[in-house]
Amino acid sequence: MGKLFGYADENSNIRTEILAGITTFLTTMYIIVVNPSILSAAGMPFNGVLTATALVSAFSSILMGLYAKNPIVVAPGMGLNAFFAYTMVQGMGIAWQQALGAVFWAGVIFLLLSLLNIRTRFVLAIPHQLRYGLAAGIGLFITLIGFKNAGFITSNQVTVIGRGALDAVSLTFLLGLALSALLVARQIKGALIFGIVATTLAALPIGRLYGDASAINFGNATLVSWQGLVSMPDFSLVLQLDLAGSLNLSFIPVLFTLLFTDMFDSISTFMGVTEAGSLTDSKGNPRNIRESMIVDAVATTFSGLVGSSPGTAYIESATGIAQGGRTGLTAFVAGVLFLPFIFLSPLLSVVPAIATAPALVLVGVFMMEPVVKIRWKHYEDSIPAFLAMILMPLSFSITQGIVWGFLSWTILQLFSGKRDSISPALLVIDLFAILALVAE
Repeated sequence: MGKLFGYADENSNIRTEILAGITTFLTTMYIIVVNPSILSAAGMPFNGVLTATALVSAFSSILMGLYAKNPIVVAPGMGLNAFFAYTMVQGMGIAWQQALGAVFWAGVIFLLLSLLNIRTRFVLAIPHQLRYGLAAGIGLFITLIGFKNAGFITSNQVTVIGRGALDAVSLTFLLGLALSALLVARQIKGALIFGIVATTLAALPIGRLYGDASAINFGNATLVSWQGLVSMPDFSLVLQLDLAGSLNLSFIPVLFTLLFTDMFDSISTFMGVTEAGSLTDSKGNPRNIRESMIVDAVATTFSGLVGSSPGTAYIESATGIAQGGRTGLTAFVAGVLFLPFIFLSPLLSVVPAIATAPALVLVGVFMMEPVVKIRWKHYEDSIPAFLAMILMPLSFSITQGIVWGFLSWTILQLFSGKRDSISPALLVIDLFAILALVAE
């Protein structure tokens, strides 16, 4: 196994990689339940999407580990599933079978672009200074998700956002955050996992002995609940895509929008996570780029076949990397852990969102390290990096951060007399960025 994954060459070991894989799984497993809840709005059967989600997450993550050898989990993407359900199906009136066909064809196009190294060129075209801002921005975005999941940060009509009530839920989260931070500071192996387990146990009494979690747990007073052990898989969505119908000429704008939305999401996440985790080669570029892009494309193609929205790299992979995961064994372990939940999905209800929230908040700390590499006095570099960094959490969108980061970087370089630093590939990305804004 050491020869297959090469963790010794990365100054890691099998124990660290397994712990990292478990950590990543615990922070991404919510997708097994959340993805069906979103895609069911498109008229798709909940249980069918749940099975498809587990299949995509397991297959794609294992493939990332074995082929691309990167510690990055691939699963149906948040945001992309909302685009599928609310924009494509509900907004545009497309049948979900045709939408699945569009996902499949988008994956095929992605695969061709990846095999021809075109997507790799896009990744390499991203300036290093902008990469630092993207990495930090994704960290801030993850942190905001953590605070939001815990109900510690909520919407506010007067101040836009604000602190939630100091109730049983938020105090339990703060307890978990304090314990997790202490374990991390003491450099305890498996710190994030211990924090997740401890917070889950601390949340058990909420809704039973004291407190009420209805505000953040879909109307349920309790946070930790037992809903059974076994749920038989539903394969009713497998091969239900409409390949011919999705190639209708009227679908070209939809397919194109899906293409560049998925492209921005996967590239920005991949760049941010690898930069923050120092998973780079001797030239400072993300390692195994081509292989990782191929896996990402295969994940999208496979998603269309089994009945899900597109698969993509997950920003929560940063939790496993922060735990010490350096190789594909981390992604492999996380992928294998998804497999039993094809049958054991009810067990996911045991771990509430506030239990993984402390881990997400601390990942933001880990991912801020690249900020010190930004040349803050070179404003043609630092302003775009800052915009990319700050707009991700403020707009609650990774795509918005990367779009405005790219466009502002190109404009400032152009009018600062540094036209040579603008590559043709970057101009193509800028074009996609403009199209992404127009398509909203």
